[in-house]
Amino acid sequence: MRARRQRVKRSDYLSDALTLLSGWTQDGVQLKRELACDDSQHAALTERIKVAADTLRIRPSIRRTDGHTQICLGDRDGDTLTDGEVALAARIEDFYRTVTAPHGP
Repeated sequence: MRARRQRVKRSDYLSDALTLLSGWTQDGVQLKRELACDDSQHAALTERIKVAADTLRIRPSIRRTDGHTQICLGDRDGDTLTDGEVALAARIEDFYRTVTAPHGP
């Protein structure tokens, strides 16, 4: 019975975290996001994502299409989203703000 309660708390935690990630959509057990950026921003963003994803042992799908970077987290065949995937989504938001921030003179 106790394990069931822990699982519910974890689910609530992930649901709360997902609500804070504006722009991300949940498609079953996958999180998806499309970000507008130029080629150099895409390269910088992709590099940062790869480093963080390797640390979390997650393999995101990243594509460049029509001036946008499309990111997909989560295994289509998986049972549920993991806390690592939600954490990576939050990190990606920070990376995106960093690479698209205007640079000073």
